[in-house]
Amino acid sequence: MNFRALLLFLAFMVTKSVAVVEKQTYIVHMDKTKMEASVHSQGLAKPWFKSKPWFKSVIDFISEASFEEEEGGGEPQLLYVYETSLFGFAAQLSNKQLEYLNQVDGFVAALPDELLTLHTTYTPHFLGLQEGEGLWSASNLASDVIIGVLDTGIWPEHISFQDTGLSKVPSRWKGACEAGTNFSASSCNKKLVGARVFLQGYEKFAGRINETMDYRSARDAQGHGSHTASTAAGNMVKNASFFGLASGSASGMRYTSRIAAYKVCWRLGCANSDILAAIDKAVADGVDVLSLSLGGSARPYYSDSIAIASFGATQNGVFVSCSAGNSGPFSSTVGNVAPWIMTVAASYTDRSFPTQVKLGNGKLFKGSSLYKGKKTNQLPLVYVNSSKEHRTAQYCTKGSLDPKFVKGKIVACERGINSRTAKGEEVKMAGGAGMILLNSENQGEELFADHHVLPGTSLGASASKIIRSYIHSAKAPTASISFQGTAYGDPAPAMAAFSSRGPSAVGGDVIKPDVTAPGVNILAAWPPITSPSMLKSDKTSAVFNIVSGTSMSCPHVSGIAALIKSAHNGWSPAAIKSALMTTASVSNNKGAAIADYGSKTSALADPFAFGSGHVNPERASDPGLVYDITTKDYLNYLCSLKYTPSQIALLSKGNFTCPKKSALQAGDLNYPSFAVLFGTRALKASVTFKRVVTNVGNPKISYAVKVEEPNGVSVRVEPRNISFRKTGQKMSYKVSFVSNGNTTVTGNSSFGSLTWVSGKYAVRSPIAVTWK
Repeated sequence: MNFRALLLFLAFMVTKSVAVVEKQTYIVHMDKTKMEASVHSQGLAKPWFKSKPWFKSVIDFISEASFEEEEGGGEPQLLYVYETSLFGFAAQLSNKQLEYLNQVDGFVAALPDELLTLHTTYTPHFLGLQEGEGLWSASNLASDVIIGVLDTGIWPEHISFQDTGLSKVPSRWKGACEAGTNFSASSCNKKLVGARVFLQGYEKFAGRINETMDYRSARDAQGHGSHTASTAAGNMVKNASFFGLASGSASGMRYTSRIAAYKVCWRLGCANSDILAAIDKAVADGVDVLSLSLGGSARPYYSDSIAIASFGATQNGVFVSCSAGNSGPFSSTVGNVAPWIMTVAASYTDRSFPTQVKLGNGKLFKGSSLYKGKKTNQLPLVYVNSSKEHRTAQYCTKGSLDPKFVKGKIVACERGINSRTAKGEEVKMAGGAGMILLNSENQGEELFADHHVLPGTSLGASASKIIRSYIHSAKAPTASISFQGTAYGDPAPAMAAFSSRGPSAVGGDVIKPDVTAPGVNILAAWPPITSPSMLKSDKTSAVFNIVSGTSMSCPHVSGIAALIKSAHNGWSPAAIKSALMTTASVSNNKGAAIADYGSKTSALADPFAFGSGHVNPERASDPGLVYDITTKDYLNYLCSLKYTPSQIALLSKGNFTCPKKSALQAGDLNYPSFAVLFGTRALKASVTFKRVVTNVGNPKISYAVKVEEPNGVSVRVEPRNISFRKTGQKMSYKVSFVSNGNTTVTGNSSFGSLTWVSGKYAVRSPIAVTWK
């Protein structure tokens, strides 16, 4: 061999020896029926399949099959096995290993893993819950209900999670308290009955967790998880407040519930594989309710991991509540849209933290802030325009403000790019004396109350527009900011502009979101090591914090569902969901329609903003009628969507076949609302849906239907009266929608309602008609 050939040979050997086969984490779904059949036959064409766990046999098979073709690939790395809410596993696989999975009898699909995002002293009172009465009576609070919270973990020592006075943990509970960084097995108690950590999927994305920034345990370093857990089920804590603001008794919706914390979210997000493992384990552990204040964009149910896992949870009798998302007010932004999930929007209560901005020309504007210092003097007011050096200066981003220009002045900053509190931090670091946070037109009249590090306030879009004009037109613009503490009595509920909107991007056959609940300026538990502003420069420590988002509204409904489950232990998740939807309110505390702070065309909200309306716990405990849905009903619904057998198998785990000679339509799903799609505005286009209601009220009772027709549509209900002779009896009815070809409808949708009325009962279902 000559010298050149030797060099080429050595180069080849070195390249081959260091070659690294790229791998990716996949969530692998298997057909449980076929896999069990393989165990009792020859398995994967290999006799050793019988003597190994099914997942080990699959991993060994694809590893051996790909070994010759893929030197350096290594064995697949198994992360999780799913066997309760879904059937399959998560593993890091090479492309070749993924190919060989297709040869495994029982393989359904492999979905790439991805990162998702995280999306109360007063709210129980606002929701009508009274100590010692109704759902908060001693008898209803005595039963054991366990709420599983998937989030950023929990601060176990917090007063909201102490177990004083609680009975021993129910024997049915199979969960665990996993030890980790600054978290021991003894960190749990009779209140916090379980705490688990799921990080394998996340660390494949982001690398090993930096323990100087987060705990490699169930301990919460971000605050989000402690806040949501206490909102759902935190103890009743007297004299709680945020530095004197919002003072009162802080309480979870079902404050005697047990809590199980499943930490799935970290600094950069939440991995689907970790979320699925947590749901799977939570159901096996024995939770009754699952609360997920996280998610991504809407997608077909067969490719939506949360939809797949929550379907299995629902099959096991677990109620699943998810946040709708914070991408409003834009249409079709709602997430977590599967019909078996309770999708929760966010709205205001009548409590606010008002400020007053006074301009040099005498005009006054109402804002909102959690700043607790003194009011400012009348100071110069400036707006920093973008420049070549700082193209985002108007947003008060890091390093964009010139101290010579802003020192001693109040700076007007646009919302966006960086956090609201970070803008104030930048103004303060540049020597500014105050900050006014300006809303754009899209952000509407939203008024966030934030813990600013200097005198700062938010303002709505209309006030912001006037202030921009004033700054640019006045010779020497000035402003002052005063802070007015805590106020009550605002018209509420009102829809938050940030709350994600329908219709669902997956398909308009179900109205989403389902309901709205308090999600703006919510006070709940907070870890003392994390500043309430989330800024490193802020050394403030708080036991409670005030936060906004659909992340806050979701646990309200999770806790309320636990209350309903206590009152009606035999009800299915679908029945509980129906009760919450059909009793929801569409009017505010002043008797007027619910307003929408994100609406451009109308000041009023519609079902694509609030679904069926604002939750009313006490009414939901006695709804009169419920629309129940079985697992078979949901699977037939998937058949009506023309899903393939393999797509349906992702949810059914393989044990289901669509009816061959059945005219299924999506609108026949026994859902407590009506979404009607017309492909044209032509005269007399029509569709007819069927519904079945179950009597859960008075044994002998009769109902009459009341219809508010959407503009451009005629609605006919048959029969118009239904009578029941006993509790549990079911009655069916049909409702026909006929398009009148009305071209005067504003936009592409119009709304109405169908209500079954009998005495104190008014079982209301919203109607949303959309012309494509």
